[in-house]
Amino acid sequence: MAQYDDDYLRRFGDADASSDVEAARDIAEVPAVEIITTAAVHLMSAAAVKCGLADEPGAQVDLDEARKLINALAGLVTAGAPDISDMHARSLRDGLRTLQLAFREASPIADPIGKGPGEKWTGPVN
Repeated sequence: MAQYDDDYLRRFGDADASSDVEAARDIAEVPAVEIITTAAVHLMSAAAVKCGLADEPGAQVDLDEARKLINALAGLVTAGAPDISDMHARSLRDGLRTLQLAFREASPIADPIGKGPGEKWTGPVN
């Protein structure tokens, strides 16, 4: 039955397709500051979970994934800071620094100063 439904939609379209067009138009109306901060918050949340900062007692710590997410977050915050207000940039930098310190604390092998996740973009974090 699912195959039939997929074929039907491919040939005749979806009644909800117009909602996809509306969603595309809606995203065009969202200010860049909001998109940048939303992306940063998603990266921050994912990195926090991977660093073991989740409320769940059985949460998996994955520092390799956390490192990648923190690096991406640091690049986004550093590149986006001049284009977003100081208020937004400051709170994102604070969150990033907190994550970098949490990573350092969670890691069994200490990175040299200036070589931790995101420190390429932010400089050394103490």
